Amino acid sequence: MLLGLVTFMQDSLLLPKADTVAAGVNAAAATAQEIRLWDMIVKGGPLMIPLGILSVIAVYVFVERFITIQKAGKLEDNFMPMIRDHITSDNINAARSLSKNTNSPIARMIDKGIQRIGKPIDNIEKSMENVGKLEIYKMEKNLVILAIVAGIAPMFGFLGTIAGMIQTFFNISQTSDITLSTIAGGIYVKMVTSAAGLIIGLVAYIGYSYLNAQIDKVINKMEATTGEFIDLMQTPTK
Repeated sequence: MLLGLVTFMQDSLLLPKADTVAAGVNAAAATAQEIRLWDMIVKGGPLMIPLGILSVIAVYVFVERFITIQKAGKLEDNFMPMIRDHITSDNINAARSLSKNTNSPIARMIDKGIQRIGKPIDNIEKSMENVGKLEIYKMEKNLVILAIVAGIAPMFGFLGTIAGMIQTFFNISQTSDITLSTIAGGIYVKMVTSAAGLIIGLVAYIGYSYLNAQIDKVINKMEATTGEFIDLMQTPTK
């Protein structure tokens, strides 16, 4: 009799614990379903549409500018030695042909310098600098779009969150339902737009900074090549 009573008490204590564990598992599974990425994006509201458009624009501009800048920085290692050989041997036409047939901002600067051979060094250097400025402008084209996306994407995100908060509290005022689950459920979904805006803005800013760093590398190479060409012009011919 005593053994049966002990067994009954054990079953009574263990069964609720098993039910509690099962309920916890079910709640966790339900939570996992509720916070799926796509569901959160959809629940983010209409402002997720402009945020999505901004993200596509940022990716397109970054890829297009990255390819352009990488091409601009490429130059054959033997380009300047060949230019030097042609000029020192008075074969200006060959030097001009080589620079014209090389698709590079540096080559276009050198081509402008070759066209000015025979004029004062200051004029040659000024002409090359003007071409260099145009080439830099071409590389920086559309980079401002990334800067704009980096600035306005977080603002769109905050706007979506604020609009969602207003809607949540308006619903509470109408239904008088101020339970924690109602408030938290409305807030966490609406904060999706803030998270998305911050992520898009951060990625756009990183892309903008990276591309500017790559442009600086190309500019340094252009300046070094310009200096080499000016030194060549000042070298006395034999």
